[in-house]
Amino acid sequence: MAFKELTSRAVLLYDEWIKDADPRVEDWLFMSSPIPQTIIVAFYIYFVTSLGPKLMENRKPFELKQIMMIYNFSMVLFSSYMCYEFLMSGWATGYSYKCDIVDYSRSPQAVRMAWTCWLYYFSKHIELLDTIFFVLRKKNSQITFLHVYHHSVMLWTWWFGVKFAAGGLGTFHALINCIVHVIMYIYYGVSALGPEYQKYLWWKKYMTSVQLVQFIMVTTHIAQFFFMEDCQYQFPVFLYVIWTYAFVFLVLFLNFWYHAYTKGKRLPKIMKNGLCKEKDH
Repeated sequence: MAFKELTSRAVLLYDEWIKDADPRVEDWLFMSSPIPQTIIVAFYIYFVTSLGPKLMENRKPFELKQIMMIYNFSMVLFSSYMCYEFLMSGWATGYSYKCDIVDYSRSPQAVRMAWTCWLYYFSKHIELLDTIFFVLRKKNSQITFLHVYHHSVMLWTWWFGVKFAAGGLGTFHALINCIVHVIMYIYYGVSALGPEYQKYLWWKKYMTSVQLVQFIMVTTHIAQFFFMEDCQYQFPVFLYVIWTYAFVFLVLFLNFWYHAYTKGKRLPKIMKNGLCKEKDH
C-alpha cells in the first residue's frame, strides 16, 4: 500500500508540475515524456561501461576511419548551423546578455529559438556516438567518468530545458558549447584522417584551454543572475543547475589539465618529442 500511495503521489506531482510546460514543444520528437530519453541514457551508460566492452573483449577493434571522418565533419557543420541559429534567434538579434527571459509567444523569432533549443537537445543524442566509437574501437581508456557523465547529464537535463525554458539567458551555455564543438570536431575529424595528419594536431593543449574558457564564461554569465535585483527569468532553478554543472566541469577540466599537461602525463606527441630532443642536448 505504501508503494502504491507513493506512486500515486508522484503521478499527481508530475501532473501538477507538467502544467507549466511549454505547449509549443509538446508534439516535437521525444518531448511528450522524459521516459524515452531516460531509457536511452540508462542504456547508454550500461552499454559503454559494461555490455559494450564485454562484447568487444574477444573481438578485434573495428576500423571506423571513414565513418568517423564523415561523422566528425558532419558534426562540425551541424554545430556551426546551431551556432548560427542561436545567434539569429536571440543572441545576435536583441538579447542583452544579462536578464534575458524566455519568450513563450508564437512569434517567428520565439519559435525559432525554441526549435534551435530542440535541435541542440537532439544533437546530444547524436553525440552519444562519440563513446560508442570508443567501445567499438576498444579505446576503453578514453571512456572516463568525465566523458560519460558529460554526455549523460547534458542529454537528460536538456529535455527539461526545452520542455520548460526554450530561450532566454539559460541558452547562453548552449551557444558557447556549439562554438567549442565546432573546434572540437574539427580536431576529431583531422585526427580520424590518420597518423600522417597528427602533426597538424599540435594545438590539442589549446583545445583544452578553449574548454576551460567555455566553463569560465558560462559560470560568469549565469552568476550575474544571483546579483540582479529584479530579473523575472521564469525558471531560476535551471540557472542554478547550469551554474553548478559548469562549475563542476570547470573543476574537472582543471584537474584534467593538471594531470595531462602540468604533470606531463598526456602531452601531445609533438611536445613529448620536443622535450626529448631538449634533454638530448
